[in-house]
Parts: sequence; C-alpha cells; structure tokens
Amino acid sequence: MRYIWQHIEALLQYDGRLPLTHYLKNYFRQYPKLGSRDRKLLSAMVYSYYRCRKALVMPDANLEEVIRVALFLCNNPEKHTAAFLPSFPEAILSAPVEEKMQFLKERGIELNIPAIFPQQLPLSEGIKNEAWLLSMWHQPQLFIRIRKEKSAVVKKLTAENIAFSFVNDHCVALHNGTSVDKILPADWYVVQDASSQQTGSFFQPKKKENWYDCCSGAGGKSLLLKDLEPSVTITVSDVRDSILHNLRLRFNQYGYSAPKSYTLDVSDASQLKLQLGSQQFDNIIADVPCSGSGTWARTPEQLYFFDPEFVTEISKRQTTILHNIADKVKPGGKIFYITCSVFKAENENVVAAAIKDTSLEIESMQIINGLTNQADSMFIAVLKRIV
Repeated sequence: MRYIWQHIEALLQYDGRLPLTHYLKNYFRQYPKLGSRDRKLLSAMVYSYYRCRKALVMPDANLEEVIRVALFLCNNPEKHTAAFLPSFPEAILSAPVEEKMQFLKERGIELNIPAIFPQQLPLSEGIKNEAWLLSMWHQPQLFIRIRKEKSAVVKKLTAENIAFSFVNDHCVALHNGTSVDKILPADWYVVQDASSQQTGSFFQPKKKENWYDCCSGAGGKSLLLKDLEPSVTITVSDVRDSILHNLRLRFNQYGYSAPKSYTLDVSDASQLKLQLGSQQFDNIIADVPCSGSGTWARTPEQLYFFDPEFVTEISKRQTTILHNIADKVKPGGKIFYITCSVFKAENENVVAAAIKDTSLEIESMQIINGLTNQADSMFIAVLKRIV
C-alpha cells in the first residue's frame, strides 16, 4: 500500500487556506483511480493528523508511525483503517481515549495536550480546557431536530438498522455520516446541532411578534423560531445574498413563506440605517460571525492553523454589531447574542463591552457545553433593553 503513503505526503502539503473538506475533494478529483475505500482511508488519516499531531511527542518517528498513532487515538477500529493501525492488542483499539493515552505513555510515547492549542486563550465559564482539547480527537455526532411524525421517524430509522439516541424529545443523535436524507422525508426533520437546538429554549416567542435575525446565515435559528411559534413575523439579513437564497429555499421546503430579507452587514451602521431605517423589533437573534472554536472538532484544520489575531479582530466586530442593533429592539425586548465560540474574548467580554454604553442589561448568559453529547459548544447571552 505504498501509494497510500505517497498520497498522504502530498496531502499534508495543505496550508489551511481552503476548508479541509473542499481541499480533499479537489485532490481526489485529480486522482479518479482512488476508490471509495482509499478516499475514506486518506481522509481519516489526514483528519487524525490535524486533530492530534501537535500533542504527539515523537521526535524520532517517521510520518508513517505518526499517522498510525494518530489513527489509533482518533478513530475506533473501522474496516478502512484497521490495516493501518499500530499492532496493538485489539482490546485497546476501542478503549476510551484516556486508556489509550496511558497505554502510549507506558510505551514511551508522550502526549503534550496543551501543545494542541498553545495560544491558551481563556475559555468561557463551563468549559474545561483539557476536556475541550481532547474533544478535538473525535468527530462530533450528527443531530437532527424532529419537526413532525416523531413515531414515524423512529420507525424508519429502526427499520433501516440506524443506531440513534434521543438527546431530548425532539433532538436525535446519529453517527456522523448517516445519510438521513435517503431515509426520512425532507420536511420531517432539520439537520441542526444539539447545542444549536438548545438555544431555542431561550427564545419563548409570543404570538404575532416581530423578530429580526440579523446574521441569519441559512436560517437555522429562524426556522427553529418559526417552528416554535408559526405566527411570528421574521425579518432576516446577512452579508451573503447566496446564503439568503438558500434560506428562502429552506423556508419554502418546510412550508413557510419566505421572510423579508436584506443583504447587509450589520457591523456597518450606515448600511443598517439605510436598509432598515427606524424599524424596531420585539426581539432580535444575533448569531454573530465568530471563530467557530466550539465547532473545531468538526474542522480540526481550523485549530491546527489558528491565528489568535483573528479573535482580536472578530471580537471587535461582534461588539460593533451589538452596539449597532441595540436600538433596533423595542424597550422591554431582548437580543439573543449567540456564538459558536468557547473563548471569553468573543463571549463574556463582548457582552461586557456592549452593555457599558447601550441600554441593554444582562438577563442571563451561559455556555452550552456540547462535549458530553459529542456536540458543538455554543454561548448565549439574553440581553434586555431597559429604555
């Protein structure tokens, strides 16, 4: 299987500028002779490398040895990786990661966990640093939110021998990579991370309220809001017209009229005033651009190539967004400030800066720790306008 190692050496020339999933697709397109099994194996090797390479203290090891140990730490034994795992006892191959670490230590392979993220940015309350770093070694689960036909969803998944578990009444966890689109009708469910779904428990919409989703993306939070209370009116905006097009398609798919939408950057006060004028809303969802550090277990290349200057810049933008939208919510209304970051600089610190010179006060704020569910981690602050 020498050609596999040749491809790995080529693949690890990756520089982090393109999302790893796109980089791999582009690479495999150049080598159509690579079969499905080869692509899965190479992907597992590359992802495992970027998940834990910085922690592996193996100064005398060659690349093959490093990759084998990375696969051992990051993957439970699967058919496409089994032949490339180290020749360790079978029982340890599927053991918890802590046992694997101890097993390696007894064989002279040290692990320097803090080296995974040497920048050491302070984390929000509720996230332990080592637990967060070790979570990078495993791909999170796939989660769906059941919109309707719950019993039929269970029946179909069971009939297809799909392993699943309920996180709560409407949130289902499945193995990442499960092709739910081939099993369930599209309008029965939404693919949405468990922590993202949990943000909806803070919304508590009332009938016929007027809401604004100011950084809507493809509309996951807006759809969640609409499912919670179909009578609400939603206005959405995003800097990307293409993503708003996707949002409109999704609303139509789930039987809702497309919301009023604006292509604008809410960090630009002049754009906001030009587009929305003096409009005010009962409540605002501000799921702002962020580092995405709470989702890095899905995209470990972002951790590997992380530049801490990005957090400095993005936190300034987040603070500006909160300032700009503070008077777009009616007195007594709330802004739901949300990030998928675990860094205080983007969470508590932004909230503290924003409330200093606005009419907002903190009603509550917390990290939504997804580590125990193999989900993403998110932060939410509920900010109430008092004037």
